Amino acid sequence: MDSLRDLEAALGQAGSAAAWQRAVAEFLKRQTLWYGHGADSAEGEAAWLVDWLCRDGGPKAAQAAIVTGLLRRRVLERVPLAYLLGEAWFAGLPFRIDPRALIPRSPLAEIIERGFRPFHAGTGRLLDLGTGSGCIALASAYHGDFDRVDAVDVDADALAVAALNISRLGLGDVVRLVKTDLYAGLGDASYDIIISNPPYVPTASMQALPPEYRHEPAHALAAGEQGLDYVDEILRGAAMRLRPGGMLFLEVGEAAAALERRYPTVPFLWLEFERGGEGVLALEAEQMREYWSVDRA
Repeated sequence: MDSLRDLEAALGQAGSAAAWQRAVAEFLKRQTLWYGHGADSAEGEAAWLVDWLCRDGGPKAAQAAIVTGLLRRRVLERVPLAYLLGEAWFAGLPFRIDPRALIPRSPLAEIIERGFRPFHAGTGRLLDLGTGSGCIALASAYHGDFDRVDAVDVDADALAVAALNISRLGLGDVVRLVKTDLYAGLGDASYDIIISNPPYVPTASMQALPPEYRHEPAHALAAGEQGLDYVDEILRGAAMRLRPGGMLFLEVGEAAAALERRYPTVPFLWLEFERGGEGVLALEAEQMREYWSVDRA
Protein backbone atom coordinates (compact mmCIF):
# COMPACT_ATOMS: atom_id res chain seq x y z
CA MET A 1 0.00 0.00 0.00
CA ASP A 2 2.16 2.84 -1.29
CA SER A 3 -0.29 5.62 -2.13
CA LEU A 4 -2.74 7.68 -0.13
CA ARG A 5 -5.42 6.71 -2.64
CA ASP A 6 -4.83 3.02 -1.89
CA LEU A 7 -4.91 3.76 1.84
CA GLU A 8 -8.20 5.64 1.61
CA ALA A 9 -9.74 2.75 -0.33
CA ALA A 10 -8.48 0.23 2.25
CA LEU A 11 -9.83 2.29 5.15
CA GLY A 12 -13.20 2.58 3.47
CA GLN A 13 -13.45 -1.20 3.49
CA ALA A 14 -11.93 -1.82 6.95
CA GLY A 15 -14.50 -3.05 9.41
CA SER A 16 -12.78 -2.47 12.76
CA ALA A 17 -10.38 -0.19 14.59
CA ALA A 18 -7.77 -2.97 14.47
CA ALA A 19 -8.09 -3.15 10.68
CA TRP A 20 -7.70 0.62 10.40
CA GLN A 21 -4.63 0.46 12.59
CA ARG A 22 -3.04 -2.28 10.47
CA ALA A 23 -3.72 -0.37 7.25
CA VAL A 24 -2.28 2.90 8.56
CA ALA A 25 0.79 1.15 9.99
CA GLU A 26 1.42 -0.64 6.68
CA PHE A 27 1.22 2.65 4.83
CA LEU A 28 3.54 4.47 7.27
CA LYS A 29 6.16 1.72 7.15
CA ARG A 30 6.53 2.28 3.41
CA GLN A 31 7.31 5.99 3.88
CA THR A 32 10.49 7.82 4.82
CA LEU A 33 9.64 9.19 8.26
CA TRP A 34 11.25 9.82 11.63
CA TYR A 35 9.52 8.79 14.85
CA GLY A 36 10.18 10.12 18.33
CA HIS A 37 7.47 12.66 19.15
CA GLY A 38 5.23 10.51 21.30
CA ALA A 39 5.51 7.24 19.35
CA ASP A 40 8.64 5.39 18.30
CA SER A 41 7.35 3.37 15.33
CA ALA A 42 4.83 3.23 12.49
CA GLU A 43 2.70 0.90 14.60
CA GLY A 44 2.78 3.35 17.50
CA GLU A 45 1.67 6.29 15.37
CA ALA A 46 -1.06 4.19 13.74
CA ALA A 47 -2.43 3.21 17.15
CA TRP A 48 -2.32 6.84 18.31
CA LEU A 49 -4.14 8.11 15.22
CA VAL A 50 -6.87 5.47 15.33
CA ASP A 51 -7.37 5.99 19.08
CA TRP A 52 -7.83 9.71 18.38
CA LEU A 53 -10.51 8.89 15.80
CA CYS A 54 -12.29 6.49 18.14
CA ARG A 55 -12.96 9.24 20.67
CA ASP A 56 -15.61 10.55 18.30
CA GLY A 57 -17.17 7.13 17.83
CA GLY A 58 -15.00 6.13 14.90
CA PRO A 59 -13.42 4.90 12.91
CA LYS A 60 -16.05 5.20 10.19
CA ALA A 61 -15.69 4.96 6.42
CA ALA A 62 -16.46 8.68 6.14
CA GLN A 63 -13.34 9.45 8.22
CA ALA A 64 -10.99 7.86 5.68
CA ALA A 65 -10.55 11.20 3.93
CA ILE A 66 -9.68 12.86 7.26
CA VAL A 67 -6.96 10.30 7.89
CA THR A 68 -5.46 10.55 4.43
CA GLY A 69 -5.48 14.34 4.69
CA LEU A 70 -3.51 14.21 7.92
CA LEU A 71 -1.10 11.60 6.58
CA ARG A 72 -0.52 13.62 3.42
CA ARG A 73 1.03 16.34 5.59
CA ARG A 74 2.79 13.76 7.75
CA VAL A 75 4.52 12.31 4.67
CA LEU A 76 5.00 15.31 2.36
CA GLU A 77 5.75 17.98 4.97
CA ARG A 78 7.12 15.64 7.66
CA VAL A 79 4.92 17.31 10.31
CA PRO A 80 4.92 15.35 13.59
CA LEU A 81 1.62 13.63 14.31
CA ALA A 82 1.21 15.51 17.60
CA TYR A 83 1.05 18.83 15.75
CA LEU A 84 -1.38 17.42 13.21
CA LEU A 85 -3.73 16.21 15.96
CA GLY A 86 -3.11 19.21 18.24
CA GLU A 87 -2.53 16.87 21.15
CA ALA A 88 0.20 14.90 22.91
CA TRP A 89 0.21 12.67 25.98
CA PHE A 90 2.70 13.02 28.83
CA ALA A 91 2.73 11.19 32.17
CA GLY A 92 -0.72 9.81 31.40
CA LEU A 93 -2.25 13.24 30.72
CA PRO A 94 -3.46 14.84 27.46
CA PHE A 95 -1.93 18.18 26.47
CA ARG A 96 -2.90 20.71 23.84
CA ILE A 97 0.09 21.26 21.59
CA ASP A 98 1.03 23.30 18.55
CA PRO A 99 4.29 24.53 16.95
CA ARG A 100 4.66 27.31 19.54
CA ALA A 101 6.05 24.73 21.99
CA LEU A 102 8.04 21.50 21.95
CA ILE A 103 6.11 18.25 21.78
CA PRO A 104 6.15 16.57 25.24
CA ARG A 105 8.39 13.49 25.29
CA SER A 106 10.81 13.66 28.24
CA PRO A 107 11.76 10.52 30.22
CA LEU A 108 11.16 12.71 33.28
CA ALA A 109 7.56 11.51 32.96
CA GLU A 110 8.50 8.29 34.78
CA ILE A 111 9.82 10.16 37.82
CA ILE A 112 6.82 12.47 37.85
CA GLU A 113 4.32 9.60 37.64
CA ARG A 114 5.89 8.13 40.80
CA GLY A 115 5.41 11.42 42.63
CA PHE A 116 9.24 11.79 42.65
CA ARG A 117 9.63 8.77 44.92
CA PRO A 118 12.01 7.38 46.09
CA PHE A 119 14.01 10.59 45.72
CA HIS A 120 11.52 12.98 47.31
CA ALA A 121 8.05 13.02 48.86
CA GLY A 122 6.71 15.27 46.08
CA THR A 123 5.50 18.00 48.44
CA GLY A 124 6.17 21.69 49.07
CA ARG A 125 7.06 23.91 46.14
CA LEU A 126 8.33 22.95 42.71
CA LEU A 127 9.98 25.06 40.01
CA ASP A 128 9.88 23.98 36.36
CA LEU A 129 12.47 25.90 34.34
CA GLY A 130 11.67 26.23 30.62
CA THR A 131 8.14 24.92 30.97
CA GLY A 132 7.15 25.15 27.28
CA SER A 133 3.71 23.54 26.95
CA GLY A 134 3.57 23.21 30.74
CA CYS A 135 3.62 19.41 30.59
CA ILE A 136 6.26 18.86 33.29
CA ALA A 137 4.82 21.43 35.68
CA LEU A 138 1.23 20.27 35.24
CA ALA A 139 2.05 16.57 35.44
CA SER A 140 4.06 17.26 38.61
CA ALA A 141 1.10 19.09 40.14
CA TYR A 142 -1.24 16.25 39.17
CA HIS A 143 0.89 13.35 40.41
CA GLY A 144 2.51 15.12 43.38
CA ASP A 145 1.17 16.95 46.39
CA PHE A 146 2.70 20.38 45.94
CA ASP A 147 1.44 23.59 47.50
CA ARG A 148 2.61 25.56 44.47
CA VAL A 149 4.28 24.90 41.16
CA ASP A 150 6.01 27.76 39.34
CA ALA A 151 6.22 27.16 35.59
CA VAL A 152 8.82 29.47 34.06
CA ASP A 153 9.58 30.31 30.45
CA VAL A 154 10.97 33.32 28.61
CA ASP A 155 8.83 32.59 25.52
CA ALA A 156 5.38 34.22 25.61
CA ASP A 157 4.12 31.96 22.81
CA ALA A 158 5.02 28.82 24.75
CA LEU A 159 3.38 30.21 27.88
CA ALA A 160 0.19 30.76 25.88
CA VAL A 161 0.16 27.03 25.12
CA ALA A 162 0.83 26.28 28.80
CA ALA A 163 -2.12 28.48 29.78
CA LEU A 164 -4.40 26.39 27.55
CA ASN A 165 -3.21 23.27 29.31
CA ILE A 166 -3.70 24.72 32.78
CA SER A 167 -7.30 25.42 31.83
CA ARG A 168 -7.76 22.01 30.24
CA LEU A 169 -6.49 20.13 33.28
CA GLY A 170 -8.05 22.42 35.88
CA LEU A 171 -4.82 22.98 37.81
CA GLY A 172 -4.79 26.77 37.96
CA ASP A 173 -5.04 26.75 41.75
CA VAL A 174 -1.59 25.12 42.00
CA VAL A 175 0.36 26.02 38.84
CA ARG A 176 1.54 29.60 38.30
CA LEU A 177 3.01 30.75 34.99
CA VAL A 178 5.94 33.16 35.17
CA LYS A 179 7.47 34.88 32.13
CA THR A 180 11.14 35.21 32.95
CA ASP A 181 14.58 34.05 31.85
CA LEU A 182 15.32 31.17 34.23
CA TYR A 183 15.50 32.57 37.79
CA ALA A 184 15.57 36.29 36.97
CA GLY A 185 11.94 37.11 37.82
CA LEU A 186 11.46 34.85 40.84
CA GLY A 187 12.65 37.17 43.59
CA ASP A 188 13.94 35.24 46.58
CA ALA A 189 11.61 32.24 46.15
CA SER A 190 12.94 28.87 47.29
CA TYR A 191 11.85 25.37 46.27
CA ASP A 192 11.77 21.75 47.37
CA ILE A 193 12.22 20.48 43.81
CA ILE A 194 13.68 22.18 40.76
CA ILE A 195 13.13 20.33 37.51
CA SER A 196 14.13 21.27 33.99
CA ASN A 197 14.25 19.97 30.44
CA PRO A 198 16.10 22.94 28.94
CA PRO A 199 17.51 23.27 25.42
CA TYR A 200 20.49 20.90 25.22
CA VAL A 201 21.06 19.97 21.55
CA PRO A 202 24.65 20.72 20.44
CA THR A 203 25.23 22.72 17.28
CA ALA A 204 26.40 19.75 15.21
CA SER A 205 23.34 17.74 16.16
CA MET A 206 21.01 20.65 15.37
CA GLN A 207 22.37 20.67 11.83
CA ALA A 208 21.66 16.94 11.48
CA LEU A 209 18.12 16.87 12.91
CA PRO A 210 15.47 15.01 10.86
CA PRO A 211 12.82 17.21 9.19
CA GLU A 212 10.21 16.44 11.88
CA TYR A 213 12.22 18.37 14.46
CA ARG A 214 12.42 21.43 12.25
CA HIS A 215 8.72 22.05 12.89
CA GLU A 216 9.53 22.66 16.56
CA PRO A 217 10.84 26.03 17.84
CA ALA A 218 14.60 25.89 17.30
CA HIS A 219 15.34 28.06 20.34
CA ALA A 220 13.78 25.37 22.55
CA LEU A 221 16.31 22.80 21.28
CA ALA A 222 19.60 24.56 20.47
CA ALA A 223 22.14 25.04 23.26
CA GLY A 224 25.46 25.95 21.67
CA GLU A 225 28.50 23.95 20.64
CA GLN A 226 28.41 21.48 23.55
CA GLY A 227 24.72 21.67 24.41
CA LEU A 228 25.46 23.30 27.75
CA ASP A 229 24.57 26.97 27.21
CA TYR A 230 21.92 26.96 29.97
CA VAL A 231 23.28 24.35 32.35
CA ASP A 232 25.74 26.44 34.38
CA GLU A 233 23.12 28.99 35.36
CA ILE A 234 20.59 26.28 36.19
CA LEU A 235 23.07 24.52 38.48
CA ARG A 236 24.24 27.66 40.27
CA GLY A 237 20.70 28.93 40.73
CA ALA A 238 19.45 25.59 42.03
CA ALA A 239 22.23 25.48 44.62
CA MET A 240 21.00 28.80 46.01
CA ARG A 241 17.24 28.19 45.79
CA LEU A 242 16.76 24.60 46.87
CA ARG A 243 15.51 24.14 50.42
CA PRO A 244 17.19 21.65 52.80
CA GLY A 245 16.37 18.16 51.57
CA GLY A 246 15.50 19.51 48.13
CA MET A 247 16.37 17.91 44.79
CA LEU A 248 17.32 18.99 41.28
CA PHE A 249 16.22 16.89 38.30
CA LEU A 250 17.85 18.05 35.08
CA GLU A 251 17.68 16.57 31.59
CA VAL A 252 20.72 17.21 29.42
CA GLY A 253 20.34 14.41 26.86
CA GLU A 254 23.32 13.88 24.62
CA ALA A 255 25.20 16.70 26.41
CA ALA A 256 25.71 14.42 29.43
CA ALA A 257 29.29 13.50 28.50
CA ALA A 258 30.22 17.15 27.97
CA LEU A 259 28.73 18.02 31.36
CA GLU A 260 30.79 15.36 33.12
CA ARG A 261 33.93 16.66 31.43
CA ARG A 262 33.11 20.16 32.64
CA TYR A 263 32.49 19.05 36.23
CA PRO A 264 34.54 15.87 36.72
CA THR A 265 34.27 15.85 40.54
CA VAL A 266 30.50 16.37 40.85
CA PRO A 267 28.69 13.11 41.81
CA PHE A 268 25.92 13.29 39.22
CA LEU A 269 23.35 10.53 39.66
CA TRP A 270 22.33 9.45 36.17
CA LEU A 271 18.84 7.98 36.23
CA GLU A 272 17.66 4.86 34.42
CA PHE A 273 14.18 4.49 32.94
CA GLU A 274 12.00 1.47 32.28
CA ARG A 275 10.51 3.04 29.14
CA GLY A 276 13.83 4.25 27.74
CA GLY A 277 15.64 7.56 27.74
CA GLU A 278 18.90 8.82 29.18
CA GLY A 279 20.81 11.96 30.07
CA VAL A 280 18.76 12.86 33.17
CA LEU A 281 20.60 13.65 36.39
CA ALA A 282 19.59 14.11 40.01
CA LEU A 283 21.43 16.06 42.70
CA GLU A 284 20.58 16.77 46.32
CA ALA A 285 20.54 20.34 47.60
CA GLU A 286 23.40 19.64 50.02
CA GLN A 287 25.54 18.17 47.25
CA MET A 288 24.89 21.19 45.06
CA ARG A 289 25.87 23.71 47.70
CA GLU A 290 29.15 21.88 48.14
CA TYR A 291 30.04 22.52 44.49
CA TRP A 292 28.07 25.70 43.71
CA SER A 293 28.12 27.76 46.88
CA VAL A 294 26.50 31.20 47.07
CA ASP A 295 29.95 32.80 47.10
CA ARG A 296 30.98 30.98 43.92
CA ALA A 297 27.70 31.85 42.17
